[in-house]
Amino acid sequence: MTAPERTPAAAPDLPDLDFVVTGADQERFAAVPALRFGVEITRTGGGPVRSVSLTTALRIDVARRRYDPATQRALAELFGAAERWGTTLHPLTWTQTTLQVPAFDERTRVDVVVPCGYDTEIAVTKYLSAVRDGEVPLDFLFSGTVFYAGTGGGLRTARVSWSKDATYRMPATLWHELIGRYYPDSPWLRLPRETWERLDAYRVRHVLTDWDATVRSLLDHAETGDQTPTGDRDAHATAS
Repeated sequence: MTAPERTPAAAPDLPDLDFVVTGADQERFAAVPALRFGVEITRTGGGPVRSVSLTTALRIDVARRRYDPATQRALAELFGAAERWGTTLHPLTWTQTTLQVPAFDERTRVDVVVPCGYDTEIAVTKYLSAVRDGEVPLDFLFSGTVFYAGTGGGLRTARVSWSKDATYRMPATLWHELIGRYYPDSPWLRLPRETWERLDAYRVRHVLTDWDATVRSLLDHAETGDQTPTGDRDAHATAS
């Protein structure tokens, strides 16, 4: 009778790593808005680590919190009517970053920096804009390559296990405070070039002073049906 095949045991010097997210804060001196998440890495087995090429995938587990009626209405564009959320609430992929972790023995701490754009067409931005209180449930999924000294001192590599992950409940206000610093009371809207050129031509044609006045003129016209744009009415009143 043939003996069952055995799974090779892991090398005794192969490091095993665990990850914990310890906190979050604004990245104070970045050119673009960004959040900084502290991650503690602990070696639970094997020998010292020479370095780690660490990839972090970040997503929002939207089903892991409750939403009041106002927030449910704000999120309807993403997930549909609240009565359907049992089947439509799926995690939102936020970003993926890679960083180099220096050598360490038992424990080290690194910062995972996550840029926070304000493109209102992106699902994550829509979600974070709508959730104004409570906590945002985050999942950190880690992968990458560990470099370590094998038997005899030679450099060896191993993959970070796909099972390595961590959770963190980020205060929703942290994102809003960050965006408020970079875009105070000014949501950002992306337009195709053709639409922007038409809007700019409208602004010039009707002698409107800025983009706020231009959009307000179009909205006033759409709501009232008045054929005279706001800028023309103001110019006529001044001339009178």
